Amino acid sequence: MAETTSDRTDGPLSSPTEIKKLREAFGAFATGVTVITTGGPAPHGMTANSFSSVSLDPPLVLVCVDRSAVMHRTLAAAGSFGISVLASHQESVARHFANRRRPLGIGQFEGIRWRPGRRTGAPMIEDAVAHFECDLWRSYDGGDHTIFLGRLLSLAREPDESGLLFCHGRFHRLDPEPRELSA
Repeated sequence: MAETTSDRTDGPLSSPTEIKKLREAFGAFATGVTVITTGGPAPHGMTANSFSSVSLDPPLVLVCVDRSAVMHRTLAAAGSFGISVLASHQESVARHFANRRRPLGIGQFEGIRWRPGRRTGAPMIEDAVAHFECDLWRSYDGGDHTIFLGRLLSLAREPDESGLLFCHGRFHRLDPEPRELSA
């Protein structure tokens, strides 16, 4: 597909229209959906699709958190965090932790099935496709976000479950019957 001049951005984004175009372009990349959590006296959770594996040796993952989010200060203070990769049937959980009006602290987990992580105590969402517990290893400036690198402490995986996807501003589910793409 050819690039058109109207879709190019050559400099800093300065208008709301340019920022909207950037969000839409970023949103064209399908991602998995996770809930990032921290434990301790004031546990917290946040829906995030900015999660990625980084390294096998040492085992590292990254999450990117907006500097204005409650999770930003909570994760930095906790020094450890959990990641639950949501299953295709957990859209309601994703929406719950994306709602900025939910209660803070342990109250935000009311009605959500979870268990404390074995290593960090961070809430791990039940029925998720995978769970990771991490120590905060490093953090880096990422513009209006911080990139948090976590060193893996433990993991668990449900091999027969498909994950929830997010693309073009909507949740999607994988086709339960994988198909070969034709050439």
